[in-house]
Amino acid sequence: MPDISPVYRPRKPQDSQYYRCVEDHFAEFEQVYDERFTTKYGFFRAYVKQVIYRFLDCGILHNGFARIKCKDCGHEYLLAFSCKRRHFCPSCHQKRVVQFGEWLCEEVLKAVPHRHFTFSLPKIIRRYFLYDRKLLRELSHCVWESLKTLCGVALPDADAIPGAVIAIQTFGDSLNFNPHCHVLCTDGSFFDSGAFKIVPPGDADTLEKLLQHKVLSMLRRKGKITEEVVDLILSWRHSGFNVHCGPRIQPGDQDALENIARYVVRASFSQERMTYVPDAAKVIYRSKDGKLDKAFDALEWLAAMCSHVPNKGEQMVRYYGYYSNVCRGQRKKADTDSRVPCILQTEQSPKGYLRNWARLIQKIYEVDPLTCPKCRGPMRVISFIENPEVVKKILKHLGLWEVKPRPPPRIAKAPPLLTEPHIDYSESQVRFSDNQLYVDPVGPADLAA
Repeated sequence: MPDISPVYRPRKPQDSQYYRCVEDHFAEFEQVYDERFTTKYGFFRAYVKQVIYRFLDCGILHNGFARIKCKDCGHEYLLAFSCKRRHFCPSCHQKRVVQFGEWLCEEVLKAVPHRHFTFSLPKIIRRYFLYDRKLLRELSHCVWESLKTLCGVALPDADAIPGAVIAIQTFGDSLNFNPHCHVLCTDGSFFDSGAFKIVPPGDADTLEKLLQHKVLSMLRRKGKITEEVVDLILSWRHSGFNVHCGPRIQPGDQDALENIARYVVRASFSQERMTYVPDAAKVIYRSKDGKLDKAFDALEWLAAMCSHVPNKGEQMVRYYGYYSNVCRGQRKKADTDSRVPCILQTEQSPKGYLRNWARLIQKIYEVDPLTCPKCRGPMRVISFIENPEVVKKILKHLGLWEVKPRPPPRIAKAPPLLTEPHIDYSESQVRFSDNQLYVDPVGPADLAA
């Protein structure tokens, strides 16, 4: 052990490049926002202004502090108050990240196998979630419905219920607005008997089709997109929807679970990757791999940062199925929440799991792909044709082989193919939540670490 243990040293937020950038340009940013950034980032939310003012006061002794005194030797120091804001204040948000990781692993997740999923969306529909943040809640629900449907196909028992924790992130590697969901989902389902049955690995391609169907249906139902936009996306070879399925995390790997729990609620940016150039009023932001640098105008940087600040009380982490607040509350009331589940292997083979494809498609599109459209009789798969030459030969024989010519190059300044959709700002605010772990508190400011 070292002779001298590390001791706490109060941070100096005024010395950070991030603080100086906000301090130097926020007044101008507030004045020019409506003219320069409303079209790209939506209207300027009053709550964001409060968050920035609180950040400028965070960790500053001039705004109040606590006295910290040693009981034995009488030594004391002063600890400034913190702002307790999410995402915009890197210090306060990091405390939430650590707290959330520990709490999730100790209080919510059970000692069963889990998987980490990532669900992302195409660029063409991301802006709707920027202008109407209430859609982020609908997005997490679409992700949960997709996972629940897939688990229901693998374990069709009525009593089987999976559990999932879904964290919404709105930022990409270069601070672009990129709404996506990180999910910690049980790799199987719980039963009322206390057992937990493992399922075969999830099919990412099937989940991608489920997500696409549910998200497009939701946006169409909300009046955000038209049937023409849906048809356009469905006509693409790569729709832009993507699902990544991570490896199975075993119950004993507590460190892996906690690391993922922290990762899914991490801050929207890294101060270590940021360089502020005061003379040029610019911010240089390095990519995660350190290979690319992106230059921002200081005002553009602030606008991008503000787009990732959640509304007051907006839940960015949601709990579903066995991990929902209702189920956890019922188990605690019945004093069964501490019960260790008995883990069982599924009797179904991966091949048997894939044979449920027809039932899954029926749930997605509400039609049975193995019912004859003429006589309504049962149909079956007899072969899979994958060889390109064989495919071409069969289609030519049936008169279905058509090669469309390439479209002519688009003329400069040509009108867009699609009209700009109407943006509805009336649904932009969400009601306050009582989740004190990952929403802004109502009480007085906490002490800074």
